[in-house]
Amino acid sequence: MTRLSYLWMTQMNLFGEIPLSLGTLTELEHLDLAWNSLNGTIPGWIWKLEKLEYLYLFANKFSGEINGTIGALGLVELDVSKNQLFGPIPEDIGKLKNLSLLFMYDNGFSGEIPASIGLLPNLYDLRLFNNSLMGVLPPELGKHSELWNLEVQLNRISGELPQHLCTGKNLTSVSVFDNKFTGQVPASLGDCSTLNNIQLYRNGFTGDFPSGIWTATNLTTVIIKDNSLSGTLPDELLWNLTRLEMENNRFSGKIPSSAKNLLVFNAGNNLFSGEISAALAGMSRLQILSLGGNQISGSIPLAVSALTSLNTLDLSDNRLSGEIPAALGYLPSLTSLDLSGNQLSGEIPPAIGKLKFVFLNLSSNQLSGEIPSSLQNQAYELSFLADPGLCSSTNSIKNLPTCSYQSGGLDKVSKGLLVVLLLLGAVFFLAVVAIGFLMVKRRRSMDGDDLAFWKLTSFHTLDFTEHNIVRGLTESNSIGSGGSGKVYRIVLGNRAGEIVAVKKIWNGRKLDSKLEKEFQAEVEILGSIRHANIVKLLCCITKDDSRLLVYEYMENGSLDQWLHKAQGRDTGSGRSNPLDWPTRLGIAIGGARGLSYMHHDCSPPIMHRDVKSSNILLSSGFGAKIADFGLARMLVKVGEPESVSAIAGSFGYMAPECGYLRKIDEKVDVFSFGVVLLELVTGREANDGGEHGCLADWAWHRYQEGSRLIDIIDEEIQNALLYLDEMEVVFRLGLFCTGKTPSGRPSMKEVLQVLIKCDPRLEAPNRLHREFDAAPLLQTKKGSRRESLSDADEGEGHKYLAGLV
Repeated sequence: MTRLSYLWMTQMNLFGEIPLSLGTLTELEHLDLAWNSLNGTIPGWIWKLEKLEYLYLFANKFSGEINGTIGALGLVELDVSKNQLFGPIPEDIGKLKNLSLLFMYDNGFSGEIPASIGLLPNLYDLRLFNNSLMGVLPPELGKHSELWNLEVQLNRISGELPQHLCTGKNLTSVSVFDNKFTGQVPASLGDCSTLNNIQLYRNGFTGDFPSGIWTATNLTTVIIKDNSLSGTLPDELLWNLTRLEMENNRFSGKIPSSAKNLLVFNAGNNLFSGEISAALAGMSRLQILSLGGNQISGSIPLAVSALTSLNTLDLSDNRLSGEIPAALGYLPSLTSLDLSGNQLSGEIPPAIGKLKFVFLNLSSNQLSGEIPSSLQNQAYELSFLADPGLCSSTNSIKNLPTCSYQSGGLDKVSKGLLVVLLLLGAVFFLAVVAIGFLMVKRRRSMDGDDLAFWKLTSFHTLDFTEHNIVRGLTESNSIGSGGSGKVYRIVLGNRAGEIVAVKKIWNGRKLDSKLEKEFQAEVEILGSIRHANIVKLLCCITKDDSRLLVYEYMENGSLDQWLHKAQGRDTGSGRSNPLDWPTRLGIAIGGARGLSYMHHDCSPPIMHRDVKSSNILLSSGFGAKIADFGLARMLVKVGEPESVSAIAGSFGYMAPECGYLRKIDEKVDVFSFGVVLLELVTGREANDGGEHGCLADWAWHRYQEGSRLIDIIDEEIQNALLYLDEMEVVFRLGLFCTGKTPSGRPSMKEVLQVLIKCDPRLEAPNRLHREFDAAPLLQTKKGSRRESLSDADEGEGHKYLAGLV
């Protein structure tokens, strides 16, 4: 036993103090006692284990101070979070030159953070939140290491943020809310292109917010409310941004007109002015829009009708005029509406009365007429104050007079209706003329000599020509677009009535000869692939400035549509119900088969580089096929290294090493597929991590907190209790795949083996020979933190797993 180097006893229901006998394990390198009920002080002999590299004591009941000299100078990761420790953070931690991860959150530590921690050359993840720390952050923090994550929220830290947080060009998350910070937000953060989460709220920051932050392409969450910050917003917010909360500051200028994926936009109590753009329709996923307490003028645009996911709308205390759009009454999810304190006039649209409000306030406007009958009850007694022109047909609302009807009202409505109908007729006529002109012009162009320049390279026997494909590239056949191109569904006029999917790759210029040869080589490799779980590439059609990839058409669309978009469930197959668990598991196995084939049965291995639920397509029988294999590589410019700039990956699915390794391997696909597994179990989108930024981090935090699986899984499958064990294995496998370092993740062959073991429909003779079995690990309740599961050295970790089986 004295030669033991790896001891993992997490979630073993241990209690009492750590026995002194463990102090004799002088060869110990990895000690994990997390998720137990151990108490007392942390014994001083632990810090004298000179070979100790990984120490995890989190989620116990340890108390007291950390005393004694730290002699374990080789420590790489130290986690004592979620205990009852107090006193100062030891100065000796600043001597741990190999330390990369330091977690001491959810304790009672006090005093200042040792300045020497800022000098550690390998520190990339620092989490000290929810303590009683004071003083300032180490001024050198981030200057000497590639800092990746900083969480010091819920303390009493003051002073300014260090200037060098992003010097290592790797910073993704900064959470310092609920402290006493002052001064300006460092301008250097404006050059930090890797940022995806910044939470500075409830501090005393002043001055201009760095405008460069709005250009960080991975940015998903910005919460900077309750400060004294100023500045302006760009006209278009980047597509990744899902949450922007900046109320109670001094921002000015106009409201952005576009933010495609924004879910929460709270900018109340600032100095924004101008009108709300009709391009507001570009925020179609918005759930909360709060702009109260600004200087916004003009009318409420009709484009608000495009915000079909909106549940909260606050435009109070502005300078809005005109009428309340009737379109507001047709927003199916709207439950909170505050338009008070404006200059709105006219009647309250009857459609507003059809909504089921939790909160409604239309007070202090210039509204007139009878309020809708469904709103004439005491629940809305405070909703119509200081609107002297309003009336009620009953006496149910105090301070509102009873309506007196006049015959002229009907004539007024009729005239208004006539004007609206005439305008709509004119707009419709002009639209028909314009569309007809464009169609004629396009047909002439298509029927001309342009077709002669297309070249078709086939990989299968075809019953169509390039002319059939090119003529089908019409707007009516378009079914989607993304970062790599536009997709068309084309019904061919051949005898079989074949349907194909055509991807037109974005490219506005002629390719040089080197890139042309690389593109052709990639396409020929992909065209030669024959596998049941990979979408078949039928042919490639090219000309100087365009590339068309023609694939077999998948009747049931993408997994993304079925998991996240209710309208995508009605695909014409006659099935519109959500995916049940056996179907989800079958999809996971099919996707794993396709990836495993490309990684392990092709020579050389082929990476996908952009695995995501929208690239997993479903046949009529819900068989899964991987789409867009190799397309990310085809889009790389000549001379670019295989780094993050050369990967067409999507936020939420990209592995951490894409941000710092110059050469990546197929483990990036494993990470992305792990996110897909988490989507299948939870029903959440890859970038839906709330304050944690992305789904992978959210899932790990929920797991670490000990959340019940029933509270995590998709509500669409919560009644399928028969399959709860399988869901738990797949969820834990998703965590395992999304480990932080590539070497700790399983291969796709290993992932496939675990998934096959989950499916009782697969008979034993059809199962693969077990080369690796992660099931014992995955079935351990509330295992250790993700880094200790999947980020340990691969050889040692697998050796340890073999001992568990």
